[in-house]
This record gives sequence, C-alpha cells and structure tokens, in this order.
Amino acid sequence: MTDTPIAGQRVLVTGADGFIGSHVVEQLVVAGANVTAMCIYNSNGSLGWLEERESQAYGHFQPVLGDIRDPEFIRDVVTGHDVVLHLAALIAIPYSYLAPRSFVETNVTGTLNVLEACRSSDVRRMVNTSTSEVYGTPDEVPISENHKLKGQSPYSASKIAADKLAESYALSFDLPVVTLRPFNTYGPRQSSRAVIPTVIGQLLSGAQTIQLGSLSPKRDFTYVEDTAEGFVRMATAKLDPGSVVQLGTGTTFSIGETVEMCREIVGSSAVIGIDPERVRPSGSEVEILLSDPSLAKTLLGWEAQVSLREGLEQVVAWMKDRGDFSNAGQYQR
Repeated sequence: MTDTPIAGQRVLVTGADGFIGSHVVEQLVVAGANVTAMCIYNSNGSLGWLEERESQAYGHFQPVLGDIRDPEFIRDVVTGHDVVLHLAALIAIPYSYLAPRSFVETNVTGTLNVLEACRSSDVRRMVNTSTSEVYGTPDEVPISENHKLKGQSPYSASKIAADKLAESYALSFDLPVVTLRPFNTYGPRQSSRAVIPTVIGQLLSGAQTIQLGSLSPKRDFTYVEDTAEGFVRMATAKLDPGSVVQLGTGTTFSIGETVEMCREIVGSSAVIGIDPERVRPSGSEVEILLSDPSLAKTLLGWEAQVSLREGLEQVVAWMKDRGDFSNAGQYQR
C-alpha cells in the first residue's frame, strides 16, 4: 500500500466512544476523513466522549451503536469502508483477574470478527490496536517490536491472542492488517481508574494522603494526541501486511517520579499511602516498559511531541475545568 492522504477516505473506528478512540476520531475529522464512529450499544444512546461539544469532531461523523462481539453486525458495519481502525477492547487489568472470559470474548473474539469482516470486504487497511503490556517485564530495554511476548495478566494474554490473530490473517490470507502498539497513553478523557487521573484527582480534591499501589514500576508515558496521530499515520503508511509498529517516547518514569511531578504541578504536599488492593499479584506486575521508537520514526515519520510534564499540565488543566473529583481515589476494577 502506498502513502495516501486520509482526506476523503471512508474510515471506521471501533471503540470510538472511548479515551483514545475519541481523540482518533477528532484527528481524522480534522484531516478530512469520512468517519463512522462505532460506539458500544447502550440504552441511553450515549456516544461517550464523542458527545463533548467542545470537540472538533462533534457532529462531523456518522455514529453507530453496536457490539464488537456480534459478527453479523460487524460485517455489515465494515462493508463500504476503506480503512478500519480497531480500538474496541476491555482494558482494565484489575478487572481481567476477576472476569477473564469477558476479555477473551471482547478482545479476542471481537478482533476475530473484525478480521473476518475486513477479509470479506474491500478494505485497504485494518489497524489492530495492541498494547505494551504484551511484553510483560522485558528481558531488555529499550523494547523493540521483535521482543518476545509474555502474558502476565489475563488482559495482556487476550491482547497477545488478538495480535497473533492479526498476524495469522496477514500471513494466511494476505489481509492488509497491521498492528499498532502504543505504550502507556495518558491525557484528557482517560478513565479515573488509571494511575495519572487517579493521582491528579486525589490531589485536586485536597486529599492529604493519596492512595496508590506500587511506586517502583517504570512506564513510557505517551500523550494521547501523539498516540492519536500515530493511528492516523498508520492508516495510510506504506506497510507490509502483518507489520507491527509501537508508539512511545523512548523515556521512562517510575510511578513515584510521576506522582512527584503531579504534586509539583498541583502545588500539593499530600503524602502517599499504599492501598494493597491496587497492587498487582506479584507474578503479574510489569516492572518496566520503555520503548525503542525508532521504527515509528522510520516507517510513519512519527515522534512523540509532548513531554510528560507538558502533558500532565494539560491533564491538570482539563480536570480542573471539569471540576468533578467525586471518584478521586476510589479503587475501580
């Protein structure tokens, strides 16, 4: 596939109502794509984050409600699109310990449904969304795309299975599917259960003690607008079927260092308390995730633009503007 502009192309985004998906839809709309935004069916007809009126995407996409686990529905939705960006997934690692079957049904079977639908349609590119969690605690850092995969949680195992399904469809059927593997994405609209909004929410609520899990794990935090740009570039880049490209900054910060940066930005003197329920099982904790971003630069012309401090400042400003810290510090599975 040669590099082509995204403007005018018919693009389906699954998981469009979610954190990363809503930002991807926004960038696609700004770039001139004709976007269908698939959101999870609900009785309220909610489009999730796509209902934010300040979004540049508001009112400029075609919404559709459904379930990624329904193969007939997915086949019908995929038909007629040039590009499919598949982001729909269950992502909460703590919940995956309690309900692993639901992760298999959504992340594995759901991806199979999208692959089959793309196989029976004239899709030019499918982008499967992976996660840096598929590496587990790595043997070496920085991590390159060819590092071995290790399922240290039911969530990561389900994503490994989805990645391997995508690989198999590329090799078996020459399906134009590629896999994008973002490292730890953060930013406005992220769930309050994630570590950065959990920390900032507690700090902004005036808590004197913030409850966290382990402080030693290190992460390669990537700002959501940078990640969304990677998806847009992946949609049209010249890539062989089965290609894997990861998105990361190439720098790492421990959770403790990140908390300290958040305290400085907010101007808080809160101390840290350890909540045992937030600590992963010992064999499941991933101690460090640090990307080698060179392939993304070579193949996509992509580099992270937002530093961690700049991104945290934007998250703080966004959360202050919303002003709702009622869930700050609550442990959510």
